[in-house]
Amino acid sequence: MNARHHVGHREHGGLILVRLNLRVHRVLCGGALVLAALVCATLAYASDLSADLAARRARIMERLGPDAMLVLWSAPVQRYSLDIDYEYRQDSNLYYLTGITQEGTILVLMPGNTSHREILFVKDRDPAQEHWHGRMLSPDETRARSGVESVLTTSQFEPFVEAILGRQPGGPVSASDAARFFDALSARRAQFATVSESGRGAAAEALPLRFASRMHDRFGNFDTTNATAIFEDLRTVKTPYERTVLVKSLEISNDAQLAGMRAAHPGAYEYEVKAAIEAVHRGRGAVSWSYPSIVGSGPNATILHYPDGDRQMHAGDLLLADAACNYGYMSGDVTRTYPVGGTFSPAQKDVYRIVLQAQEEAIKTAARHGVTLQDIHAKTVEVIKTGLLKLGLITDPRSEQYKLWYTHGASHYIGIDVHDVGNRMRPLQPGMAFTIEPGLYIRQSALDALPRTPENLALIEQIQPALRKYGDIGVRIEDSFLVEETGLRNLSAAVPKTINDIEAFMRGRRVNPKDQQ
Repeated sequence: MNARHHVGHREHGGLILVRLNLRVHRVLCGGALVLAALVCATLAYASDLSADLAARRARIMERLGPDAMLVLWSAPVQRYSLDIDYEYRQDSNLYYLTGITQEGTILVLMPGNTSHREILFVKDRDPAQEHWHGRMLSPDETRARSGVESVLTTSQFEPFVEAILGRQPGGPVSASDAARFFDALSARRAQFATVSESGRGAAAEALPLRFASRMHDRFGNFDTTNATAIFEDLRTVKTPYERTVLVKSLEISNDAQLAGMRAAHPGAYEYEVKAAIEAVHRGRGAVSWSYPSIVGSGPNATILHYPDGDRQMHAGDLLLADAACNYGYMSGDVTRTYPVGGTFSPAQKDVYRIVLQAQEEAIKTAARHGVTLQDIHAKTVEVIKTGLLKLGLITDPRSEQYKLWYTHGASHYIGIDVHDVGNRMRPLQPGMAFTIEPGLYIRQSALDALPRTPENLALIEQIQPALRKYGDIGVRIEDSFLVEETGLRNLSAAVPKTINDIEAFMRGRRVNPKDQQ
């Protein structure tokens, strides 16, 4: 008796698509049970997402109030070159409420309706386009993914809005359903809500305003309001479902970082490390990277968003790898800096210890009640000033000299966007997720760019000897954290970061065949 099963899992838009490639000579009872369990798990996963999406929409509608109508558009397709598009990425707010990753999607929420409060519009099915670009979602598939029962096509969107603003039934929404909103229109207290600041470029951000303006010119019975602040407030605190997906996203990112460490050795190229990292991302079911992977060695480690990857690495180099994945539209952020040859030099250790101490003290700060991201950053600055003074890279810890070498903030929120929305002055609470990422970038160009004032010339003369010792050393250490009810959880703790742990890992590294998948 023999049965061969190949089961692949892929996270796409929050749903696991189960791909079965079965060549079965005889069906074993045990194999059937395993298959049934996989199908049940998949359905449960989809059901959990659908329920979470429904709860998110309910919270948004509660905040909007019964006199509002919210319209969200999907992100536009972006052109890469001539007739080739970039890989599509859904608008974060639309995904947050629908779980739909297909372009050409529009969501309408009408909180005051007695029924049919949620209407989703998806592209009309087009067999010719599907032949070229893949299947479009059917209404039933859209309902299953999003949990929205009322699904129409995008060709019906504008007639629907025009009917509603004209106080007429539209699509599944009857006059009795929309009586509250119709009353608001009659009293001129109705709100047409959009989100116009989604970071998608000027043209995309103008679309909601242009549409609302056109509707206002025609009907004139509502005010336009921006719902961005509501989304930012709610998205800052992750739901239990989002936390689960974020943890999984970081598990993959951690393994990918370890694969990158194994691939780094004198003579290899930066792109080989990047390829090893991103192979784990895609091989483990991630949608993509969270952000273009940053893999910079030697002097390239001092470039914050180093875009290339074509430098050959040498013994004595440090390699800075800032890379993480987007799994189920949840993104973390992880950075490690390690010696290509396996051992830190004394000068590299000096700089590394300052950055590590700054992060460790910031973690202690983050674990306290009522702190903010700004408090976390301030703690890293305090530690880094002290360290730079000891190395001779600054002369006055009360000044802003430290900004020559510490050139960014220590923390940002993570979530659907890797630099997620949220108020940096909001006290941390369970469900919030963020990074702590101090860094130092010692480069001659920082001094060369200073205006040649008498004060700056004196400073340069004093710190130039230290710069000669520590020049071209770039170190960043970044972990992703989740605030849980029981305390602060480091989601990337599995990746070594102390000097001893890194050197031990690099000495014992072996390429893992699974990391090549």
